[in-house]
Amino acid sequence: MSIDTQQSISGFIATQPRLTTTENVVPRFHARVGIEHSRQEPDGSFTQLDPTFHDLTIFRKTAEEAAARFQKGDKFVATGRVHEYTYDKDGQTFQAEEFIASRIGHDLARTRYDVDRSPRRSAAERQSAVQEEQAFESSPRQQSSVASRSSI
Repeated sequence: MSIDTQQSISGFIATQPRLTTTENVVPRFHARVGIEHSRQEPDGSFTQLDPTFHDLTIFRKTAEEAAARFQKGDKFVATGRVHEYTYDKDGQTFQAEEFIASRIGHDLARTRYDVDRSPRRSAAERQSAVQEEQAFESSPRQQSSVASRSSI
């Protein structure tokens, strides 16, 4: 059995990411990204070339998670596919492309971070925890406890 592969890119987030929704109310993450390039010289050294800039788009739950975790300047690795399309502007037709990522993460070779291995809570569990906290904060017993501490 062969290994299933996808296209991938690595680079940096060049613009502040935006989270919007499509016409069908699907979450959509978009950012311009830079991809660094270098050229190997005959003596074995490398010359840094100017980066190229491209559109990165992510949809659905991954878009929401990426919007919460990525900001301008972050280094990343993403897998997905290149989507080529045409658009009209001022009566002319242009060709363009974007990278649609199905998976994305910070580039561990260029990013320091901590890993949280605790089980991810479902949306219902998160909502329940928020409601419990709000109920606790608004309870008369909690309010009197806070009031008595502030008078000390």
